[in-house]
Amino acid sequence: VVYLATGSNKPEVIIRKKIILIKLHSTFVEITTLTKTLWCKKIFKDLMMAGEKNLESLLKNMEPQHQIGDYVFCSVPDIKLVNINDILLFFREKEGITIIIKKEIADNLGFKYSFIAAWISLTVHSSLEAVGLTAAFSKALAANNISCNVVAAFYHDHIFVDKRDVLKAMEILNKFSE
Repeated sequence: VVYLATGSNKPEVIIRKKIILIKLHSTFVEITTLTKTLWCKKIFKDLMMAGEKNLESLLKNMEPQHQIGDYVFCSVPDIKLVNINDILLFFREKEGITIIIKKEIADNLGFKYSFIAAWISLTVHSSLEAVGLTAAFSKALAANNISCNVVAAFYHDHIFVDKRDVLKAMEILNKFSE
């Protein structure tokens, strides 16, 4: 048996003679021939794109990671005012375009902001269809008077908390895996 990748949110590949088993999120896909390489790659890619939906597994395996730096939310009338490579996120609203960028970039561009945030990424690959993850961690943070602004991206959830609360927030989020 050969394990090519392990971890709760990564596929586990088991090779036995000429049979390949790929396991991800408690699902096995059996590939019985090594000659169908393109088909194998497609199955593997499809499995990699499938995020975890089980709330218990998501909470136990979320592994929060603090992304170093100070981040701010700004509203700009035109996205062209900022180098696209400096933008962490942008969202178009009728009042303007909200961007999340590093504080020092906002300062250099003279942008106004009222909230300096720390960025925490949940490293578990969560499905966009998962139910309850945001509610669970936001409830725990709120019980400790910590505001959170959440961005659900394709692979991971990202939480922006007041930079003064990041250590306490990390402590609270890490308790879910105990």
